[in-house]
Amino acid sequence: MSIEDLEEQVEKLLDERDKLEEKCDTLPQCEEDDGCETCKIYAKIAALDEKIEELEDKIEELMGEEDEDE
Repeated sequence: MSIEDLEEQVEKLLDERDKLEEKCDTLPQCEEDDGCETCKIYAKIAALDEKIEELEDKIEELMGEEDEDE
């Protein structure tokens, strides 16, 4: 998988995350102190954050390999 493909996946995940965050801000349970702990949307956002971080790590690895090849 190329760096461009990975970067494109990251962008899609970031867009999806932004949409979920916008929705999350409008939920009544978000006004409660522990609302995020029980929120399914917040759990999805956390999962997206993990995927984004993994993809960014792969991008860094690939970029490091490219630097070594030059």
